[in-house]
Amino acid sequence: MAQSSYAQGTGAQIQYDTSYDILSPVRAKHGMVSSEQGLASQVGLDVLKRGGNAVDAAVAVGFALAVVLPHAGNIGGGGFMLIHDAKSGKDIALDFRELAPALAHRDMFLDANGKIIPGSSTSTHLAVGVPGTVAGLDLALRKYGSMSLKDLIAPSIKLAEQGFEVTPYLAQLLEASRNQLGKWPSSRAVFFKGDRPLHAGEKLIQKDLANSLRLIAQQGPKVFYEGVIAKKIVAEMRNHGGLINADDMKNYKAVERDVVKGNYRGYQVVSMPPPSSGGVHIIQMLNMLEHFPIGQQGLNSAQTIHTMTEVMKLAYADRAEFLGDPEFIKVPLSGLTSKKYADELVKKIDLNRATPSAQIKPGKPLPYESDQTTHYSVADKFGNVVATTYTLNLLFGSGIVATGTGITLNNEMDDFSVKAGVPNAFGLVGGEANSVAAKKRPLSSMTPTMVLKDGKPFLVTGSPGGSRIITTTLQVILNIIDHQLNAAEATIAPRIHHQWEPDVTRLERGFNLDTLELLKQKGHTFSIGRSIGRTQTIKISDDGFEAFADPRNPDGRALGY
Repeated sequence: MAQSSYAQGTGAQIQYDTSYDILSPVRAKHGMVSSEQGLASQVGLDVLKRGGNAVDAAVAVGFALAVVLPHAGNIGGGGFMLIHDAKSGKDIALDFRELAPALAHRDMFLDANGKIIPGSSTSTHLAVGVPGTVAGLDLALRKYGSMSLKDLIAPSIKLAEQGFEVTPYLAQLLEASRNQLGKWPSSRAVFFKGDRPLHAGEKLIQKDLANSLRLIAQQGPKVFYEGVIAKKIVAEMRNHGGLINADDMKNYKAVERDVVKGNYRGYQVVSMPPPSSGGVHIIQMLNMLEHFPIGQQGLNSAQTIHTMTEVMKLAYADRAEFLGDPEFIKVPLSGLTSKKYADELVKKIDLNRATPSAQIKPGKPLPYESDQTTHYSVADKFGNVVATTYTLNLLFGSGIVATGTGITLNNEMDDFSVKAGVPNAFGLVGGEANSVAAKKRPLSSMTPTMVLKDGKPFLVTGSPGGSRIITTTLQVILNIIDHQLNAAEATIAPRIHHQWEPDVTRLERGFNLDTLELLKQKGHTFSIGRSIGRTQTIKISDDGFEAFADPRNPDGRALGY
C-alpha cells in the first residue's frame, strides 16, 4: 500500500504520493495514526517511531491539529478521550468537555419575551465555554503517557511558527466562514490576507499561537488556566461582554470517568459516558439491532436502512429526554444500555412501515436501571489504543480568536438546550436535562469508540459531524462486524442519519434508485445531499493494523509503520 510522503521531519509542506490508493486501507505492523490532517498524522507517527506510546502520540496529534486543522482542532475547545491501557487491560474515559461559566444561567440567551436572541449562543462571547483541551491532554499524558509535554508540543510550535500551505479544502472552509471570522480583528489577523480569507497555496502562519504553545510546553497547563494565557482570555471576555472570569479558568478540571460498555454479536463495545450521549446511544442502538439479521439483509438494502432508521428514532427520542451532565441530573445509564430495555423498544418497530416521529415518545428506561469537531485514532505496538474526539462546536467555533493568544474560542454553549424544545444549530431538540446552568457541561454527541474481541482491541473509530456523529460511528461498526468490510470499504459506504426530529432520513448520494423507491413505499421521507461524518478508523488483528482516513475530508491521512 502506498503511503503518503512528507517533507523532512515535521516541515510544513505536505506532498501526497500520487500512487496513494483511496480505495484500500493503509496497512502497518507496528503502529498507526489516522487523523483529519496529514501533517498531524505525521507528527503522531513520528512519536510512535521514537518509542512513544499511543497516548503520547495522541497528545502530540491533539496539539498539532490545533495548528493545522484550525476549524476544529483546538486548544480553545474541549472533548473526550478513550484509552485502552494494554498493561492493566483497563479502559479509561477522559472528559475534558467545556464548562459553562459560573455566571451562566438558564435564560441567558433569551430576550425579555422569552425568545432566543439570534446568534447569541453561536457567534458572541457569551457562546464560549471554559476550554478543556489543554487540561485533558495534560491529564492523559501525566497518567498514561511516557514522554514530556515539551517534546510532544515541539512539532506544533514549529508548524505554527513556520506556517504550512493552506489546502484547497481549508481554503473552502475559510471562505465559508468569511463573515464570522471577519467580524473580529484578532481573527482577521490570523486567517485573512488583506480583506479576504487566505487562498489555497498561501501560507497560514500563527505566531501568537506558536507563542501560546511554547508557554504551555515550558510551564505546563497552569499558564493556560492561571497564567498569562488565562489573563488574555479573560480580558477578551471582559472587553466583549463574555462571562468567563479568572476563577472559571483556574477552577477547570478534566475528569476521568467510567466507560460505558455493551456487547454486540460477541464483541465488547466500549465508549464515552455522559456528558457524551454518544456511547449510551451507540450501545442502545446496537442492543436493538442485535434483534435483526443486518448482515443477511445486506449493506444499505432498503430493509437494512429501514431497520436502522427506526432504531435511530427511538434512541434520539430518549436522548432528548434523559441525557445531560451527570453532575447535575440522574442519567438512567444502565437502563438505557440494558438488553431488556432494548427488548421492549424493538416491539415498537414495524418492519414494513416507518413510524412517524410524532408518534414516538421517550421510553421508560428507569425500570431497567441496576451523554465543529474532529476525531483521530491511534494504536501502538504495545497494544494501547486511543480514540479522541474534540471540538470547537461549529466551524471555527465562535470565530473569535482571543487577542494576543492565536487561540480560536469555542461556541459550545449552543450545545445546551438554550430553550427546552427548541432545536440547536444541529437541529437537535433538548429538554430540561440539558438546560443551561453554571459550571455545567453541555451534552455532546462526540462518540470516540473502541470495539474489543476477547478483551483485546479490534477496532477504534469515531467521527465529527454534530448530531450525525453517533449514527456515523454506528454504521462503521455495523459495516465491519455485520457486513465484513475492511476499514476502507466500511468508511466509503454511503451513510444515513435520522435523529427523531426533524422526521427526515438524511442520505448521502450513492443509494440505488430502487432502494429509495422501496423506502418511499415504507413511508419514509428522506433528503439526499451533504456528506455525513468523517471517520478515522483503525482495525487491529494479529497481523497488524489496517486503517483508513475518511476521504470526505481530502486532507485526512492514515499513516503507519
